[in-house]
Amino acid sequence: MLEQFVTVLPGTLAPALLVMVFSVLLGVGEGRDRPRSSSWRLIGLGVGVLGALIFALLRATVIINRRTMVNYPTLVACVLTDLAAIVVVLAADRLVSDWHRRPWAMDLANALAALAIALTTFRALPDVILQLTAFVEPGEPVLTSAMLLRALGFLLGLAAAVTVAAILRTMHTSCPRIAFRLATLLMVVLLLVRHGVALVALMQTTGLVLLHGWAFRVMALGYNADLILVLAQVLVFIIPVLACLVAGWRMPVTGASTAEDRSHRAFRRRALASAVWSLVAMIGVTLALTVGTAQAHKVPVLSPPERYSLTADTATIRFSQVEDGHLHRFSYRAKDGTEMRFIIIRKNGAAYGVGLDACDNCGDAGYYEKDGKIICKKCDVAINLATIGFKGGCNPVPLPYKTGRGAILISTADLDALSSHFKS
Repeated sequence: MLEQFVTVLPGTLAPALLVMVFSVLLGVGEGRDRPRSSSWRLIGLGVGVLGALIFALLRATVIINRRTMVNYPTLVACVLTDLAAIVVVLAADRLVSDWHRRPWAMDLANALAALAIALTTFRALPDVILQLTAFVEPGEPVLTSAMLLRALGFLLGLAAAVTVAAILRTMHTSCPRIAFRLATLLMVVLLLVRHGVALVALMQTTGLVLLHGWAFRVMALGYNADLILVLAQVLVFIIPVLACLVAGWRMPVTGASTAEDRSHRAFRRRALASAVWSLVAMIGVTLALTVGTAQAHKVPVLSPPERYSLTADTATIRFSQVEDGHLHRFSYRAKDGTEMRFIIIRKNGAAYGVGLDACDNCGDAGYYEKDGKIICKKCDVAINLATIGFKGGCNPVPLPYKTGRGAILISTADLDALSSHFKS
């Protein structure tokens, strides 16, 4: 669930924030007294989502196996529309103040905003949508608690992005407009940096440009810091948070029971509430994208090898040591000096899965136990417990064994013969 959440949240934050800020800066008029282009931004969001769905579907079905032919032109378009969006942000106040005199200017601004929203959504959502294919692990039934938890993580990530944008939006009625516009400007500039870095990295990969020295290091730093840039797009709204706090505290409240004083008290409550909730949202996003991401992508550590009885020709592991149904790991030094590992797990009844802590596909990466499943450390595939001890797929390399005298008996000659699986 956590993995889906920390993937969906940063993937949907940029489109959600972009829709939010343009709804504030370009929002004008009510009812019939609204620009004819007021709905274009919503249409842009819909077009972006539809395009992302189609692109994700084509990628999932391997109809498109060279994404460069799509990514390159869309990234170029993203950079150009980000530049246009910066101009729209800078001119927003003038456009809104006299839009009746120049409705064509408002239409142009909404068109550029809609294009920026559509392209940003198209770029951001395919990887999010492809998370849907990870809901069911290979070999699992469709409806399981694990599948439901993954689906819940996906939905919570989507809901969190929308909620964060909605909370940040509440500040626009309490803080000076220039503070909100400055935060928006910085957010769009950061979006331009993200798209620009991705474009340069793609051009470097395809050989269209060849960066060396400091230029390459800067590009690599920006590319690897994409998650930090996503977080920065949220944290720039600390500017309107501070502006709301100042505006709320500076609002004069005398305690008199006048309409004006009641209005001032309401404004102060609204300003402080929006600032506090926005700060909470920022802290939540920060924790999700730092601690949550680190936890979700934490590299599993193999459990230490356990003790067992070893003679010149036999390794003996007592039933009582491995009868709990959990994964048990053991080490062995082969005659050629190779350090080997093998695993044992009780499957059911008197049946045991015995094999090397390695497979033919992923080498000696090893296996670990998580939530009652045995998982390959390298490829994250969950191994069917019933197939451990048999060849095929990512199953552990089978290891011959016998049982007797209340123990599992493994010939050291069989271990020595399989040492090549642990040689780099």
